[in-house]
Amino acid sequence: MNNSPARTIVLIPAFNAACYLEELVVRVKNTIPPVDILVINDGSADDTGNIARSLNCNVLTNEKNRGKGYSLKRGFAYSLKKNYDYLITIDADLQHLPEEMKAFMNYAGNGSISIGTRELSMKKMPLPRWLSNNLTSLLVSIFGGKVIRDSQSGFRMFDLKTLKKMRAVSNRFDFESELLFQAGLLDIEINEVPISTIYNKERSSINQIGDTLRFVKQIWKRIML
Repeated sequence: MNNSPARTIVLIPAFNAACYLEELVVRVKNTIPPVDILVINDGSADDTGNIARSLNCNVLTNEKNRGKGYSLKRGFAYSLKKNYDYLITIDADLQHLPEEMKAFMNYAGNGSISIGTRELSMKKMPLPRWLSNNLTSLLVSIFGGKVIRDSQSGFRMFDLKTLKKMRAVSNRFDFESELLFQAGLLDIEINEVPISTIYNKERSSINQIGDTLRFVKQIWKRIML
């Protein structure tokens, strides 16, 4: 029995993810078969692109590393052009459990965004990530008008009719927080789906600070208009 919503695509932005990608793709296919998978190879120096193609994924390649936001935007444009109904984003590093995709599908059909929400405990989340996530989530909640607890979660499901209304500009990790800020301003329904909290490899705290400051700057510009 096919429990996946009609015309669903799973989008995986991937940078040097060769050691994780095969397991991730196999688990996605086992969770919601049949489903189309799009891998955005973001200028990887390893075998990410070849592995994705060997697993019969659709692959778009950035010739150099352009950032997660840029990769997501390419994936969104591809999905809209191909007339998919729903899009699920999941990080390539196995910090999300593909099996939890099934919970997102309960919200298919209501024109909303569903975001995987982790347990935001300092015991389970590295301190730089905890600080960055809490600050951006607070800003999104206050100025976007909707309470968001995990604005940096990369595990999401979009109704693509909703995605057409949104125009985020960032090319980096703050793109995901910016999308939720826009959704709040547009009064788009946002569902929070409880997911597991897993950390395999932490991004540089310097990058997180830079992404957070860029997002704060974007919010400041918006509220001063």
